[in-house]
Amino acid sequence: MFETLSDRLSQVFSSLRQRGRLSPADIDATTREIRIALLEADVALPVVRQFIAKVRERASGSEVSEALNPAQQIIKIVNEELVEILGGEARRLNFAKVPPTVIMLAGLQGAGKTSMAAKLAVWLKSQGNTPMMVAADLQRPNAVQQLQVLGERAGVPVYAPSPGNGVGDPVEVARQSVDEARRLMHNIIIIDTAGRLGVDQELMQQAIDIRDAVDPDEILFVVDAMIGQDAVQTAQAFLDGVGYDGVVLTKLDGDARGGAALSIAQLTGRPVMFASSGEKLEDFDLFHPDRMASRILD
Repeated sequence: MFETLSDRLSQVFSSLRQRGRLSPADIDATTREIRIALLEADVALPVVRQFIAKVRERASGSEVSEALNPAQQIIKIVNEELVEILGGEARRLNFAKVPPTVIMLAGLQGAGKTSMAAKLAVWLKSQGNTPMMVAADLQRPNAVQQLQVLGERAGVPVYAPSPGNGVGDPVEVARQSVDEARRLMHNIIIIDTAGRLGVDQELMQQAIDIRDAVDPDEILFVVDAMIGQDAVQTAQAFLDGVGYDGVVLTKLDGDARGGAALSIAQLTGRPVMFASSGEKLEDFDLFHPDRMASRILD
């Protein structure tokens, strides 16, 4: 996903390495090139401004002017600031003191939320948990059946008392699922909710009602990493409307510019917690800002 950005930054840094001491003009030229690279990668303008201001401030200070290898020092600064805008450090799930831990998923239609529910379930199961998925997306055609098929593939049970396709009460399904998990001794439930085509007030209210009914330990907002700046605006609208604790990026294996991924943690103040980067149920892991920064900087 970040190939173009990586290539651009590699070019910037290779021309830097050919210099010994760096003049203020060199630093200006370098930060200008980094700024262009980030904007071309579709990173939000406020994030780019803040990032460049920090890099320029540090690059103009003694940590670069007194360094034996100034170019290497600038790369180190860019790396550290990139880790910072990506969220600083990996953020792990909060588990309930008394099971079940309730995880509610939300996001736009087409973001890969239902597949992500199964990926998260497989990941949690691999760590010795006993997750159960909950089919509370009763809106999208065949969403319930899709979750059931994924549940079979993942070896994870699915609570689906309503057929969906517009039939059933998602709030009631979510509420009952907590009792069902207690009865069957599942320590985690993952609630798949209806995806929105945009910032839809009715579905926003439905998400609020589900949230109030089950009091989730974690609300995760699922974002397609290829969607660009629209993702950031939707994420902000959902944060204002329902609120959430963390972001999950899907389709990180895509060929889009990836700027939303770099913008979202900084603009919403919520960490990217997980990333999904393939079709298989195992293509999913905790999001590590330092690893992502290293990948971008090659």
